[in-house]
Amino acid sequence: MSQTTVFRVADLSQNRPTSFDLRPEPEALKALAQEFGLEDLRKVRFHGEINAHGKRDWQLKATLGATIGQICVVTLDQMSTRVDTPVHRLFLRELQTPDEEEIEMQEDDSIEPLGPEIDLEALMAEALALEIPEFPRKKNAQLGEAVFAEPGITPMRDEDTRPFAGLSALKDALNSAAKE
Repeated sequence: MSQTTVFRVADLSQNRPTSFDLRPEPEALKALAQEFGLEDLRKVRFHGEINAHGKRDWQLKATLGATIGQICVVTLDQMSTRVDTPVHRLFLRELQTPDEEEIEMQEDDSIEPLGPEIDLEALMAEALALEIPEFPRKKNAQLGEAVFAEPGITPMRDEDTRPFAGLSALKDALNSAAKE
């Protein structure tokens, strides 16, 4: 099991998987948290293996685990989110890159061009960035209704702004009049 963060492709074994287990130091976690605008980042572990895929390509299969500290967008309280996600990458030596201005995106977003090195730290940071909740919300946090009006005026509620709310009331009135 290796703690190395950058593997030279030329040094990887074609016959057996290269295992890795990254657990960044506290200083690195602090830097990542700052880079991603997080309150806290703990228990980060990126582990898996790199295997030969054919004669010239490589495949990475890993798991990323992290505890992310953020501020709830509703309550503004500190909260934690646990992330445990699989990470798959296929590094292709001869990945065709079109020269046109507009191109179609590939359906498989796990395909990467193969360079001289595979940087596990960069892959871990990318996978983590994709898993960070954009709008973190504590469980059962309720977004209340804001009601504003001058004194003596009945405030307009969210229900009143719905375009078909009036039609529903009119329909109910017509139905009750028809029954009489």
